[in-house]
Amino acid sequence: MIFGALALAVNAQTLYKSHIHVGGKAGATLSSMSFSPSVEQAMTPGFTMGVSFRYAEERHVGLLAEFNIAQRGWKESFEDGEPFEYTRTLTYLQIPLMTHIFFGSQRFKGFINLGPEVSYMIGNSISSNFDYANIANVPDFPSQYRMTEQMSMDIKNKFDYGITAGLGMEYKLNRKHSITLEGRYYFGLGNIFASSKKDVFDASRHSSIMVTLGYHFRIK
Repeated sequence: MIFGALALAVNAQTLYKSHIHVGGKAGATLSSMSFSPSVEQAMTPGFTMGVSFRYAEERHVGLLAEFNIAQRGWKESFEDGEPFEYTRTLTYLQIPLMTHIFFGSQRFKGFINLGPEVSYMIGNSISSNFDYANIANVPDFPSQYRMTEQMSMDIKNKFDYGITAGLGMEYKLNRKHSITLEGRYYFGLGNIFASSKKDVFDASRHSSIMVTLGYHFRIK
């Protein structure tokens, strides 16, 4: 009986066919920065979109690689009644390479994505209703109790790296086509500003939440 059970288990594994999916996705981001010393800020919205390649040879585990474009950055937070606005938007090309863990029925599956990500900044834009490069001459600006250097500082490091993790669900329309919904968090490990002992910031790292809707096509 033991040998029979082992034979059935081995046969079940060999009967599982590997599958390959390609797809695309689009959605929204909410981003902020982890600054040290801290900066008064709020999360700023943006967009993300990209393409993906997914391969699975085991019953519940596969690999997922993506090539995305995404907006990150931060929005300065001011007290109620203060008429100032400042948002810095940084646009990145991202390449996450993740373990894809999936579970559920043939039609409906849940999944977890987890792995490293590297990215490169291709855009840097600032939206402000005051002269952030000349704050000393801005009337009534509350510079006495907040950090202001980050508003006009040049980005030192365009290359970024970190860890990303997501949780989502997939609905199979038929054998070839499926749609996905995912929420994902990115924690940056690199600093965008110089971070030596003589510099202003010890840390200036990205933090971002992404929600995307995707489509996948099975090619094998």
